[in-house]
Amino acid sequence: MPDIKHSYETVFILSTKVGDEGIAALIEKFKDLIAANGTVDAVDEWGKRRLAYEINKETEGYYTLISFTSAPSFTAELDRIYKITDGVLRSLIVKKEA
Repeated sequence: MPDIKHSYETVFILSTKVGDEGIAALIEKFKDLIAANGTVDAVDEWGKRRLAYEINKETEGYYTLISFTSAPSFTAELDRIYKITDGVLRSLIVKKEA
């Protein structure tokens, strides 16, 4: 049963140091990556927000929420890519309850 798909939400916080174009490019990169491995249901850019606590000496981050549907195996790969991408301060992927 490899074609089972689940609904997920991912939130990632990007460093504001990459600039507006860098932020837009990273969001596009993740949208394309998710679209290539599933379906992007919604993209909600929350914009610049103050961080609850300092991360890498930064006090502000650019928050983006993406709702998507994909195979469970893809989430591990997405998480790995978040971890190795410069400019990503924090990321979270959660499975939505059906």
